Amino acid sequence: MATRADRRASAAARQRLLPGGRLAGPMPWIIAIMMFLTVLAAAAGLGLGAAVGAMSADLAGRASVQVVEADAQVRDHLAARALAALRGVADVHAATAVDSVVLADQLRPWLGEDALSGDLPVPALIDVTLTPGDADIKVARLRRLLGGLSPTLRIEPHAAFLLPLAGLLSALGWLAVGVVVLMALATGAVVVLAARGAHGSHRGTIEVLHQMGATDVQIARLFQWRIGLDAALGGALGFAFAVLVIGLIGLRLSATGSDLLGAVDLDWRSWLALAVLPLAGVALATLAARWTVLRALGRAL
Repeated sequence: MATRADRRASAAARQRLLPGGRLAGPMPWIIAIMMFLTVLAAAAGLGLGAAVGAMSADLAGRASVQVVEADAQVRDHLAARALAALRGVADVHAATAVDSVVLADQLRPWLGEDALSGDLPVPALIDVTLTPGDADIKVARLRRLLGGLSPTLRIEPHAAFLLPLAGLLSALGWLAVGVVVLMALATGAVVVLAARGAHGSHRGTIEVLHQMGATDVQIARLFQWRIGLDAALGGALGFAFAVLVIGLIGLRLSATGSDLLGAVDLDWRSWLALAVLPLAGVALATLAARWTVLRALGRAL
């Protein structure tokens, strides 16, 4: 039967196992930095994935018809014929001629005022929206149709122009996933090192606890509780700063006015996934600490 003095000694020994103050030692700050980087990497991966999805959905089933003809009258005549032919095809949901003024205004940053003078032979454009289905097959049929009208008529799917960009964004997204995995491994390694260090520096305290009747599981529970608390405090701090940075970046992206950069957005499911990361970090730290201490105590027997 343990006396009151024994219980006080046991409580004092437990108190000396790990620092008792909030954010005591480097452990919470290290986890905060890792959580900050992890959330940023995960947000980048989710945002790039959303951008690729939005780009694919917007460009799927869309194509442009170019009328490459130097003579303006012949070009206008061919554009009218092509527009009428496209509107009579079942594969085409809608076909709209791009206004020449709008097209010249878009070319002005590269061609200057000559784009509006009419001296340069700017091709006529027709924006085509295809019906649902295999876009490649539909584009091939339309290419044969337009080729029969004139060899100066060309059709190109919009996705073909941005396919390399979509591949780059996908690769960056997977790179962000890899960074998240590496940060999780690094966090686990830091917890293992911290638990080993705490075990090695408190051998005398652990022996006192053993003499008081504490089991290895009870001692390991003390370590995992303390490290879990440090992980919770550090994870919350890192997550809060990451959310602040993500919000600031989102404001800057929306201010650019770019449709592509504006597509890099996080919906509620992405935010829910980010909110799970601190909880997963606490679980990882707790399990790693428990496994490390139990293994160290088993070897000490």
